[in-house]
Amino acid sequence: MDDLKSIIRDIPDFPKKGIVFKDITTLLQDAKSYQRMVDLLAHRYIGQRIDKVVGVEARGFIIGSALAYKLGAGVVLVRKPGKLPSETFSKTYDLEYGTDTLEIHRDAIKPGERILIADDLLATGGTAAAAVSLLRTLGAEPCCAAFVVELAFLNGRTPLIDLSKADIIRRGIALGVDYGLTHSCYDPTPEGLSCGRCDSCRLRLKGFSEAGLTDPLRYVG
Repeated sequence: MDDLKSIIRDIPDFPKKGIVFKDITTLLQDAKSYQRMVDLLAHRYIGQRIDKVVGVEARGFIIGSALAYKLGAGVVLVRKPGKLPSETFSKTYDLEYGTDTLEIHRDAIKPGERILIADDLLATGGTAAAAVSLLRTLGAEPCCAAFVVELAFLNGRTPLIDLSKADIIRRGIALGVDYGLTHSCYDPTPEGLSCGRCDSCRLRLKGFSEAGLTDPLRYVG
């Protein structure tokens, strides 16, 4: 993971003074690194039913679309105000440096659909929590969320805890942070990877076995 983390560059004082911006464009432009990043995130959900992946504006579109392709799921865009052409629901939320609003098409999600939320960065958790609120308004089941980078000192996991009674799987690394929010594993490895013993892990591993693959998240630290 360190080789992927090292590719992401820090931009100081952007977009405001005092903010250190995590620029993933350096990772995206490197074909092998981009492919590995997408594979690491997507493999977590093989064997699970993910109906749609919600990408949050704007870099979440890149992550979400790639994950949806890998998982055979649909893609839904959550955008800033005025960007979506049809009727929308909206949600205003707090950022680490201000406030913002997200919108989603009213007909984008069907009740009961299981949704994976995808974005590039987990900071305060406000953006992801707003996306969860929008999805629940539409009657969907936001079951999990995947991020490329986490700013752990901002405690962004806290607003997402109520998505599941299960423990949040802690990967313990900045890149490839994953919330297995419907995952019932209470005994993950120290890195927060699959234990391979609980029902949820067995289900995912069965999906890999049927596809002739090996779950890399059991072996990648």
